[in-house]
Amino acid sequence: MAALDGRLADHIDVEGKLPRALDALGQVAGRDVALIGGGSLRARQLAALGARLTQADDARATGLPDASADVVVGLFSEYRGVVTDEIAEADRVLRPGGRLLVVHDYGRDDVSRLGDPERPEYRSWSRRDGPFLRGGFKVRVVHCWWTFASSDEAIDVLEAALGEPGRALAASMTRPRLSHNVAVYHRDRGGRA
Repeated sequence: MAALDGRLADHIDVEGKLPRALDALGQVAGRDVALIGGGSLRARQLAALGARLTQADDARATGLPDASADVVVGLFSEYRGVVTDEIAEADRVLRPGGRLLVVHDYGRDDVSRLGDPERPEYRSWSRRDGPFLRGGFKVRVVHCWWTFASSDEAIDVLEAALGEPGRALAASMTRPRLSHNVAVYHRDRGGRA
């Protein structure tokens, strides 16, 4: 499965818009960055920008010392909404003046058709009354793409990575790329957006 995930990851945001947005919002170059939720692609991209990277498996940031990071980047599944304990843990790890950046799917794109109906929060995260904006975060939407060399490659990769929903989505494509809007919710340590 790891090789397959890597194969799909090779097609997601090949333009590198998301790491550039993270750098613009958190100034990761030359700074200590805690990456929560991992992801080898994002780790490589942040390191390429000059971030001194530390990784933690989940939002509890277990094992990361107090005030050890200038920026905490939480990827997709690790922050399912504003959970006080998770945010407090990020604030513990951040130095004064540090930034918390939480990356989630924004929706309103081709990829959102793969949304999990068992996760109703998927649709509510980006609403004005959703947990992030209500919780003092601001949001920047990054308009990315999943790009493939051909329609055949899209079908092959998406079906292998995502099963029947991936095959159905690929079969509906009119060009070999899918729009993917990504939200970067951001705020300073202690709650200032």
